[in-house]
Amino acid sequence: MRSTRIAVSAAMLGALAVPVLSASPAGAAPAAVAAVPAYSCHHLPPLPYAVHTKAVTIRSKASSKSTALGILYKSHKFSVHKKSGNWLYITDKSTGVKGWVSGTYVYRDVRMCLS
Repeated sequence: MRSTRIAVSAAMLGALAVPVLSASPAGAAPAAVAAVPAYSCHHLPPLPYAVHTKAVTIRSKASSKSTALGILYKSHKFSVHKKSGNWLYITDKSTGVKGWVSGTYVYRDVRMCLS
């Protein structure tokens, strides 16, 4: 049992050492890094909220057991006023209904920063 564990550990270390040994010399790495511009997209404004399912129930309180006031469909325009935990207080501009929707289904997309 112990020899098997040692053999597996040695194989793992060997697999990890191969990419390190085959890497280019240290002198070439700074030139490659300097060629890529240092750009970050974190200073850009956040993406807008979107409905990530077919429809979401608009509720009177930030609770799944509260009264349903309406339905927010994916095609509807809406604005977010405030956030409480995982709930968002919205106004559905298509119907005029105000209420809470779950942040599980209504959230901002994540911006991917590719350089």
